[in-house]
Amino acid sequence: MADAALDAVRSELRGFPAAARELSVPSAVPYLDEPPSPLHFYRDWVCPNRPCIIRNALRHWPALHKWSLPYLRATVGSTEVSVAVTPDGYADAVRGDRFVMPAERRLPLSCVLDVLEGRTQHPGVLYVQKQCSNLPTELPQLLPDLEPHVPWASEALGKMPDAVNFWLGEAAAVTSLHKDHYENLYCVLSGEKHFLLHPPTDRPFIPYELYTPATYQLTEEGTFKMVDEEAMEKVPWIPLDPLAPDLARFPGYSQAQALRCTVRAGEMLYLPALWFHHVRQSHGCIAVNFWYDMEYDLRYSYFQLLDSLTWVSGLS
Repeated sequence: MADAALDAVRSELRGFPAAARELSVPSAVPYLDEPPSPLHFYRDWVCPNRPCIIRNALRHWPALHKWSLPYLRATVGSTEVSVAVTPDGYADAVRGDRFVMPAERRLPLSCVLDVLEGRTQHPGVLYVQKQCSNLPTELPQLLPDLEPHVPWASEALGKMPDAVNFWLGEAAAVTSLHKDHYENLYCVLSGEKHFLLHPPTDRPFIPYELYTPATYQLTEEGTFKMVDEEAMEKVPWIPLDPLAPDLARFPGYSQAQALRCTVRAGEMLYLPALWFHHVRQSHGCIAVNFWYDMEYDLRYSYFQLLDSLTWVSGLS
């Protein structure tokens, strides 16, 4: 009897993503030709938890016309920033039986620019991706080139952003599949970003496992070693690479349906809270994103229930 009930729960979980797609998940990420009003943004995109790409939202920012690698060198080249360094470009990702975080180095931004422009080499792959509002805290000289928040989004959400982040890195720098508890407005100023997205309702098909956390350390010889973080609890993370999924190990993922989109210079992606995303970029892409903390309402509770049922039913 218990086995039959568990099988019934698994069957319902497997059928749920398809039903949700028919009701509320677009087949492709839609484009808006201009920023929405606060009411339309909240009603048409935030409430239904649907992504969109917004054109012409950044055209009044000086950064869109000014930011380039030479401009950054002239403006903030001597400024030290936190740089994530990894052997293969994957920061915060599963490697073997570990969840591995990047080595972090404090470098003048000019050192990163030298690598991006091919003037010099550095061990591993470099990515300025500190988050935690690294734009105002580490590069405040750039703030006059853009707005401190997105006014129509701030009005719609009834709050100011929790963080404003600056991103710059090599093409080899990849963000592994994960989700965040933020309403994310991701703005590309130069180059392009490539997003692979899954709605929260695809959770039954997305595998999680628990991993011992570790951190890369860069040795004096320029090699990397993994060092376990002994005091930290195990970390739940997604072991699957959506660009080359191991379907023999994770057969359920074959039933998930990813949305793919490219966000180009001058465009803004609204990435709703709890959407799974995997991100690649063009070499030297420059971007800024605004994180607004999500509302911990029924949508959050429903996802937590879906997540818990997926764990306990063994689908994860």
